[in-house]
Order: sequence, then C-alpha cells, then structure tokens
Amino acid sequence: MQPQIVATTPFEGQRPGTSGLRKRVEVFQQPRYLENFVQAIFDTQTDLTGGALVIGGDGRFYNREAIQVILRMAAANGVRRALVGRGGILSTPAVSCIIRKYKTQGGIVLSASHNPGGPDGDFGIKFNIASGGPAPESVTEAIYTQTRTLTRYRTLDTPALDLDRLGPAQLGDMAIEILDPVADYAELMESLFDFNAIAQMFNSGLFRMRFDAMHAVTGPYAIEILERRLKAPPGTVMNGQTREDFGGGHPDPNLAHAKALVAMMSGADALDFGAASDGDGDRNMILGNNCFVTPSDSLAVLAANAHLVPGYSKGIRGIARSMPTSQAPDRVAEQLGVDCFETPTGWKFFGNLLDAGRITLCGEESFGTGSDHVREKDGLWAVLFWLNLLAVRQQSVADVLSEHWRRFGRNFYTRHDYEGVDAEAAEGLMDHLRILLPDLPGRRLGEQIVSYADDFAYTDPIDGSRSERQGIRIGFESGARIVFRLSGTGTEGATLRVYLEYFEPDPQQHGQPTQTAMQPLILIARELAQIEARTGRAEPDVIT
Repeated sequence: MQPQIVATTPFEGQRPGTSGLRKRVEVFQQPRYLENFVQAIFDTQTDLTGGALVIGGDGRFYNREAIQVILRMAAANGVRRALVGRGGILSTPAVSCIIRKYKTQGGIVLSASHNPGGPDGDFGIKFNIASGGPAPESVTEAIYTQTRTLTRYRTLDTPALDLDRLGPAQLGDMAIEILDPVADYAELMESLFDFNAIAQMFNSGLFRMRFDAMHAVTGPYAIEILERRLKAPPGTVMNGQTREDFGGGHPDPNLAHAKALVAMMSGADALDFGAASDGDGDRNMILGNNCFVTPSDSLAVLAANAHLVPGYSKGIRGIARSMPTSQAPDRVAEQLGVDCFETPTGWKFFGNLLDAGRITLCGEESFGTGSDHVREKDGLWAVLFWLNLLAVRQQSVADVLSEHWRRFGRNFYTRHDYEGVDAEAAEGLMDHLRILLPDLPGRRLGEQIVSYADDFAYTDPIDGSRSERQGIRIGFESGARIVFRLSGTGTEGATLRVYLEYFEPDPQQHGQPTQTAMQPLILIARELAQIEARTGRAEPDVIT
C-alpha cells in the first residue's frame, strides 16, 4: 500500500509548551493542523522509522479521531509496530510504563491533562522519548522548527481501525497491537507495593476511602486496582466512567474542582482517606479526615517513609523538586544524607536525573509526584504509596503529617492562581518584577528582609543544558519565599501563579490555618507585583 503525499502549509504557533502542544479542540479540528504536527514528529524522530510507537490518550473529545489520523500517518512513515490502548485509552504514566516495558522508540500521548474537555474544551498532543519521559527541549524545538517549514505530510487512505477489539491488527505494512490499557500498569504497581497489607486494611471494615476519577482516564485503572485487586468496597471509585467531556467537570484534582470529594472528607462523619486524579492520570490530590496534604508535603512524607514500602525498601538515592515546590523535601533529603535537586517546572527536567540514577523520587507542587518506576508523574501510584504507608503505620493521615512536622518542621505553603489573565498584562507584571530584582536584597518588605531575588535559571547537572527565566524567586532571611511565574499549561490568556511559603519549627504553631499563617506574605506579594492594578484581579481564582 503506497503512502499518499499530501501538500500542506505551516500553521503559526505550533511550539510545544512544558507538556506538549495544547489548543482548543476547534484548532486541532482544522484540516491539516494535527497532521502537520504529527508529520513534524516523524520527520525529526528518525528512530521511529522501522521502530515501535505507543499511542493513547485520556479519552477526551477528539481522542479517537486523532488516533486514527496518527495510525495512518505512522504506517505511511514507516513505523514497524504500533501499541495502542483499547478504545484509544492510555493514562500518561501507563504510556511511559509501556514504552519502557516493550522498549519502543517513543510514544504519542493525546491529552490536555487537567484542562476541560468536550467539543468546546481543550485538546493536546505530546511526544515521549524512548526512556518513557516527555521530550526534552532539544526534541520539542526540533519538532517546532519542522512545523514552520513543512510542505507535505504522509498518510494512508484506509478505513478506520476498530480500537475496541483487543489483539493484533494490520495497517499497511505496520503491525498493530490493541492492548488492555490497565494490565501492564497494574502489574508494575503490584511489584512496588504491598497489596496484601493494603487489602487487609480494606478488609478490616474500619478504613473508609473514596477515589475521585473525575470521569477521566484513571477510572478503569482505579476500579481494577482498588476495587478488584485490593478488594476495596464497590463504589470506592467515584466518577469512574471515562467521558469525552469529563462529565462536564474540570478534571483538575484540587480543592476547588473536587468539591464533592472534599465534602466527604470534612465534618464529623468524614472518611479516613480521599484521593483524586486528573484528566490523564498523572496528578494526584491526597486528603485525610478533615485534612489536606499539600503536594510538597506529600513528596516529603513519601521520601521520609519510602523504606516502609517494598519497591523502595533499600532507600532512595535522591530527591528532586520543581523550583516553586516548597522546601519541605529538602529537609528530608538533608536528614537522609541524599541529594536534593531544584529544577524548573516541567517533568522533563527530572528525566536526566532519573536516567542517571541520581534521584529516586521527584515531584511538583502542581499535584504531581513520581519516582524512577516510570518517567512521568503518576497519580494512582502516589495514592497507592499513601495507602501502603497507612497500612504499615496504622495511623491516620493527620497523625502521619503531625509526626512528620514534629521531626522536620513545617513549611507552610500555598499557591494563588490568577487564571485567564490578559497575556500582555501578565508579561508586564513579570517585567516589572524583573526591573525590581537588583534592588530588592537587603530591603524590608513588611516584617521580612529580602536575602536574595533572582529570575531562576537551571543548569542540568547531567548534560549541561541551560534553562533561563524560569520564575522569579524572592527569598527572605527568615527562610520564607515568594515565587512568581506564568504557567504554560493553559490555552487562552495567561495564568499567573504566586507561590508562598515560610518555615515554622515550633510544633505549637503547626496547627494554625494555612491562609491565616500566610497572610503577611500574601499582602507583600500582591503589593510588590501590583497584581490588582496590573491584572484587574482583586482575588485569585484558585487557592491551593
């Protein structure tokens, strides 16, 4: 079967962000738009010719149609074998798992992560390299450069493939295997965690939990692992049916968008444990009885207790956190005598450290936690890690946190998001802060004295690559910090994120409400950045 060569012209703005190319669905539905980007992948990633490729997505609207396009183009571009999740479904960590297990030359993930779905929602595509991790900047820049000069793409004129039938199929000269999307991932989880101990905790009848799949990709994963393999009561997984529009909800596992779960974890009859994951399954939120665990604290707790879990019983080699993530993991690393790395935001920055064996655990404040088991953050993995710890320690989430803070001190932490801000106004705010940076050290702001102020830059310790302008850091003599950065995960306008933290060693002060404790820093951040004057926003849209 001969490939068709279809003439095309470039589209503006196909530069991948921190997590691939994300746009509104209607943008991707334009003739040739998806095809151009996919052809740029095949043109630049030459190992795919004669190689194997994993394809899957989070089930959002346009997922199935996009997979048909990619399969035809893969066959036309000489891919030898394609591994596809049944129904087009694969969570992002499952894609990484399958790439690594079957030693493929990469994978294409179709997702806009925690962004809303549906015909009026968002869509996204990214390429994962042979290690299973997100493509580094050298790869994404090569793909982008190719999109700007593309004049043709290759495809086949074939009927749509049945994505719901497990087993082998053929498309031109390319062999296709439709995989159970859960099986390989579940097998990996069983190798890391003590499923017997977790199952006994459920069987006791004394432990009550809910997992909110948010009508996103983790529904089938959570039902198989939690309810079938671990024997959690039926109904433990809520919103478990994967839907193209995520049930009309916003698949972002935070306090603002998982309100039903949060309500179950509050009050006199609160459950013991609650968790949620996002659109593509790589993020997590952890809740206890009347207790919220910040992602920063979650990473620190997992690191401090990793020796209690089978897959990490020999200890950890190191920890990495994104720059805006609180410094709580640093304190654990110091006591354990292992390295702690501060990287820019974006999971791809952890890849080299993981591949080089420098770290075992890593995480971001944006509800992402992971380890060296795959090369993506992994929401359900984090939930299972917590369940394993609770089963071994026989304590509540709140007690685990309290003991951790007594041992290491507490890093009070919060993030304020101003979403959909005018992009020009947001850039102006950041430029205003950059102008102030040289004069800030030594200056008193409120009750705090600035010790350093910079625009964070990172030199990769493995390959020496340099990343600049990664977020503005203002550190104080007390150890408190304020960080400002613009997020690259949205599709319209800009999201201004303001991160605030301060360290409190006194256990008597650990119980105060976070937003109350942070109020002096919040006021400093708003006044210094002139947030209301420059954005028109008096309050953030989301507080976590």
